[in-house]
Amino acid sequence: MFTGIIETLGRVVELKKDSGNLDLVIASPISNELKIDQSVSHNGVCLTVVEVKDGAHRVTAIDETLKKTNLGSLQVGDAVNLERCMQIGGRLDGHIVQGHVDQTGTCLAVEEQEGSWLFQFKYAPSRNNLIVEKGSICINGISLTAFAAEGDTFKVAIIPYTYQHTNIHQVVKGAGVNLEFDVIGKYVARMMEFS
Repeated sequence: MFTGIIETLGRVVELKKDSGNLDLVIASPISNELKIDQSVSHNGVCLTVVEVKDGAHRVTAIDETLKKTNLGSLQVGDAVNLERCMQIGGRLDGHIVQGHVDQTGTCLAVEEQEGSWLFQFKYAPSRNNLIVEKGSICINGISLTAFAAEGDTFKVAIIPYTYQHTNIHQVVKGAGVNLEFDVIGKYVARMMEFS
């Protein structure tokens, strides 16, 4: 489990295809602190650390993960949002995030607004995912509040700290992002199907 509060940015230093899988080597300030078998969120995707070496760590994304996320479009040099799992007894500063991406979305617009940024995204509502006004949404692993939720689009506002300390500053119009919808909302929606 994660909170959607990004701990640090990593950089892709190596990508290697292995059959249907993709090995990613990520250099980051926390890589040397990681342990093999540890779960770490990479752009909102929970992946297992399989190697730690020289200030970098390696994870493997299987074909199923590559089909449902934007990890397959990463290039060497790209920034990756990283978060270690939450600790029991710690503060939940964001919201409950599983690291299980529901689908990718597309950035429709980015607008600078005197010190903050407004992003609009589109997603496929046919997958029964839902967004509620002022509800939680996780974009590339970042816990955010959605608003202007209409049909298959929603907006988020980004403060300067988040803009500078996550890879949201690299998201441009047309870019694909990983979306994880609020887990509590997903369970409520599922229960309503049976009532």
